[in-house]
Amino acid sequence: MYYWPQATVLDFYRTIAASPIDIVYLGEAVCSRRHEMRAPDWLQLAQTLRDAGKEVVLSTQILIESGADVTAMRKIARNGEFMVEANDMGAVHCLEGKAPFVGGPHLNIYGVDTLSLLAELGMSRWVMPLEMSQADLAVMQGHRPAQLQTEIFAYGRMPLAFSARCFTARFRDLPKDDCQFSCLDHPDGLLMQTREHQDFLVLNGTQTQSALVYNLVDQLGAMRALGVEVARISPQANHTVRIIELFDAVRRGEMPGSQAMETMKALMPDSACNGYWHARPGLDLVVAEEAQA
Repeated sequence: MYYWPQATVLDFYRTIAASPIDIVYLGEAVCSRRHEMRAPDWLQLAQTLRDAGKEVVLSTQILIESGADVTAMRKIARNGEFMVEANDMGAVHCLEGKAPFVGGPHLNIYGVDTLSLLAELGMSRWVMPLEMSQADLAVMQGHRPAQLQTEIFAYGRMPLAFSARCFTARFRDLPKDDCQFSCLDHPDGLLMQTREHQDFLVLNGTQTQSALVYNLVDQLGAMRALGVEVARISPQANHTVRIIELFDAVRRGEMPGSQAMETMKALMPDSACNGYWHARPGLDLVVAEEAQA
């Protein structure tokens, strides 16, 4: 989600290639002005990760604002080599009937009819909207079309909204077209606090994120019971590989989820939350014992 220098991106994915992660999503999904990595760079990186045994998915931009954005999205959709995560309906229409695709969390799939329609268009995996609760997911899973996989955003600052304006540039009194690539100065986004000095949101260019870190590592068992196949970990500037290792340890039954959650406190850029999963306000943190009560 963030804008990192090219060398940082390449170093990061070298470590990911050796990590226990199974699926890697690549590409610029937030802002078309971010050019440290261009299309050929992403494709070369995708090939490297595939050679390392990873399933690679190319993500399309979430907010399409111009003809150039449309052209870039169509090139990704027609790459012919890697699966694509469609993050808007324009990308879905480019892919329908041509290749299986992943329906990203920003398609806002909240109903069984929508899920079925997109499956008919070729969607092979869908990512649950962040605001959806465990109980609502159970309903969706009960009517999920055959052969359709389910993925959950399980760790990271939640992407809440996107805008044509660049809030990071605005913070520096710069116009969007002359943003001076301000996002490079904030590898985990720009923290916004309330007047009471509570961490509230993070500005990430045109994207607004939660300041708190959504963390469902202690819910992997519940996900498995619901038939969820994939848990998504959104990268952060530091400790991402260690976060992956803790998720993997819980997945393999080598560590309780509660212990992993406790260990992650020192690794996260902010405090944890998981309210949406428990049908509570998103900022809430429901501990495992309370969730089972």
